[in-house]
Amino acid sequence: MTESLARRERAALCDLALEVGADAPTLCEGWTASDLVAHLLVRERNPVASLGNVLESMAPRAESAMAKQQAEGYDAMVATLRTPPAPLRILPFVDRIMNGFEYLVHHEDLRRGVDGWQPRSLDPADVDALWSQLSRGASFFGRKLPGPTVLRRRDTGATAVVRKGADPVTISGEVLELVLFLFGRSATVGLEFDGPEAAVAAVREADLGA
Repeated sequence: MTESLARRERAALCDLALEVGADAPTLCEGWTASDLVAHLLVRERNPVASLGNVLESMAPRAESAMAKQQAEGYDAMVATLRTPPAPLRILPFVDRIMNGFEYLVHHEDLRRGVDGWQPRSLDPADVDALWSQLSRGASFFGRKLPGPTVLRRRDTGATAVVRKGADPVTISGEVLELVLFLFGRSATVGLEFDGPEAAVAAVREADLGA
């Protein structure tokens, strides 16, 4: 059976993490590759501490859990991350839902944090699956956008409404780049923004960090 995108992106992220080293920069402001790997381990293996990613009051707990992971050593962290915890191995559909975007985005955080990176092309089947998930959850993924917004998939012309309203901003681009934009990443390629000038400026400047 073909491995899911989540599993393949996990493996690729781990391979790259070893290649670039613990101190490599990432697109996550202030985080090195070591911090990124520690974050992913805490997210999957310490759900209470991982609440610090969304609740400011819990942030110190998340930071403490990350530091504890890092004390194990970088290579050991990567080795642990490479194999999903038992629940995700037993329930691969949960892994696909929970980790498809997570590992894709964080793999790109690592790839695009290094000078000289180039955009990559995903398998068409993966692109279709990402678009399906993105379009179904568009209102959630774009919840921080300041006004009416529509996504437009450049290769097929398919659209997804993120926020309803008159005179929306239409963001056109490759599916991977649209995902990265909605997850608050600035290192995107080839996105086009059409709509009222002030609305376009507001969308471009929105803090979408996720």
